[in-house]
Amino acid sequence: MTEVVSVKFKDGGREYYFDPDGITLTAGENVIVETQNGIEFGTVSTANREVEDSTIVKPLKKLLRRATEKDIKKVAENRKKQDEAFGICEELIAQHQLDMKLVEVEYSFDSNKIVFFFTSDGRVDFRELVKDLAARFHTRIELRQIGVRDEAKLLGGLGICGQPYCCKQFLSDFQPVSIKMAKEQGLSLNPTKISGSCGRLMCCLKYEQDAYEYLNSFTPNVGATVQTDEGPAVVTDANVITGNLFVKLVDSDSIPFKVHRDDVKLISRSKKRLKEQKKPEQ
Repeated sequence: MTEVVSVKFKDGGREYYFDPDGITLTAGENVIVETQNGIEFGTVSTANREVEDSTIVKPLKKLLRRATEKDIKKVAENRKKQDEAFGICEELIAQHQLDMKLVEVEYSFDSNKIVFFFTSDGRVDFRELVKDLAARFHTRIELRQIGVRDEAKLLGGLGICGQPYCCKQFLSDFQPVSIKMAKEQGLSLNPTKISGSCGRLMCCLKYEQDAYEYLNSFTPNVGATVQTDEGPAVVTDANVITGNLFVKLVDSDSIPFKVHRDDVKLISRSKKRLKEQKKPEQ
C-alpha cells in the first residue's frame, strides 16, 4: 500500500496521484506539484489515503508544497493573460485565413508554455501561425487540435436536461456510446433527441445501459410469443422498467391487454420461430 493524495487541475478533469511527502492535506486545498509538463497549480480532490501499489503509475511524483497567496495571485494573472492571448490568436488566425476555431488558451503555471486548443474539420498547416505567436509571446507555443466532445467539456453549458454538461461537472473520461444503447433503452432514434450539444450521442446513454441489458435479458421483446392465462399471445409493446407487457392473443382479433412479464412464459422470441416450431406437428 502507498499513501497518495489526488489532485485535479481542471473542474471535471482527471484526478492524478501524488506523493504527499509527509504533508497532510484536505480536499479543496490548493497545491503546487511537479508534472511531466513542469510545475503546476492544482486542487486536492481527495485527501491523503492509501491505495494498492498496482493502481499507481511509477515513478510517483511528490507534491512540492501548499499554494501560497502569491501562487493564487499568479494563477489569476495567468487567466487575464489567457484572455488577451485568445484575442491575439483569433486575429492571427483570421490573417492567415486558417480553417480552425479557437476554443481555449491555457498558460502553464510558470508561464513557460502557452497551449492553444482548437477544432477543425481537417488537418491545418499552422506552422506560420506558431511562428507569429512565438514572436508575440516569446515563450514556447503549442497548438492542440481537439474533438467536439472535448470542446464541449472545455466550454461547458447546459444540456437538454437543464443541468450543466456531465463532461464539465464530473466525467473525467469519455465512454464509448452507441446507437444500440438508445435502441435497447427504447428511446427515439431521432438524432436531435439523443445527441448532446456537441453533436455526438449523449454520454448519459451509458449510465443506465447495464440495467437495461439486465432487464432486457428476461423481458420478452416486441414480436415475441408468450403463454398467458388466456392462451398464446404476441407481445405488441413492452416496458422493461415496469415489466408490463401489452399482448394480443394469437390468431385472434382481440384487443391487446396488459400483463406482467412474471405472469407469462416465453414460447418464442419471434412469430417466425413460433411457426417453425409448429411445422413438425402438422
